[in-house]
Amino acid sequence: MRVSVEVVGDGLARVEMCRGEGNAIDLAMARSLLDAARECEKARVRAVLLTGRGRSFCVGGDLKEFAALPGERLASHLTDVTDALHGALRILAGLDAPLVVAAQGAVAGAGLGLVAAADVGLAAADAGFTAAYTAIGYTPDAGVSWSLPRLVGPQRAADLLLTNRRVTAAEAAQMGLVSRVVEPERLLAEAVRTAGGLARGATAAYGVTRRLVRGAFSTGLDEHLDAEARQLAAAAVSSEGREGVAAFLAGRRPDFTRHEAAPPERPRSGPERPGAVRRDAEVRQDGA
Repeated sequence: MRVSVEVVGDGLARVEMCRGEGNAIDLAMARSLLDAARECEKARVRAVLLTGRGRSFCVGGDLKEFAALPGERLASHLTDVTDALHGALRILAGLDAPLVVAAQGAVAGAGLGLVAAADVGLAAADAGFTAAYTAIGYTPDAGVSWSLPRLVGPQRAADLLLTNRRVTAAEAAQMGLVSRVVEPERLLAEAVRTAGGLARGATAAYGVTRRLVRGAFSTGLDEHLDAEARQLAAAAVSSEGREGVAAFLAGRRPDFTRHEAAPPERPRSGPERPGAVRRDAEVRQDGA
């Protein structure tokens, strides 16, 4: 088992990488992450928390596996790995459910991509981040070359990707790679608290907000203002919007878990994902 999935409470999916050896991503791990993302999509979860068991969150690709392959097989093998990993990222990006990532210890390569994909990224104070790709003559994957410039700016992203310098948790928060830093012993509790709160929130509104934020870098101001206006009008007449306003006027806490509504103009969760045989994801349902 390389990835476990547990759906708890109000629809919070806890996805944990648990391979050991720094949670290095081999082909089986990549396929397990894809399976886990599909489970989240199928279960229509309301928030996703991604963690890594052990001393390190994720050290990137499994170089031992790659080095053991003859040259004629390595390229196709890496294509299989990235197809599965990128399929997982596409699904998670397409959900209404926000993605919270909690990282500790070493975070490198594709592990950096997983952190950069988060809507809310938490880092333990002892975490360290490095791109690592070009240090071994490889190039980025896991969306790093797309997400990192959006988070930290193009020049700083190029610096990190080219020099492979190690970034501390404090510097990562300062540059916008993660949302905040917590003490190592509080990391998991704070991540569960944050993700649990999001799972009780306005899921459809979260989904629209996630897409608006991502679209801000690819649309002009006029087009973006029009999209905001359309989505706000639709949200106001949705069951979520009506519940939120009614709760505010009544001075009570809104119960969005009973008022989920699909937003208009909802895109697919991404391009067609490559097929993969379920083999490693452990799925448990607990009070979902």
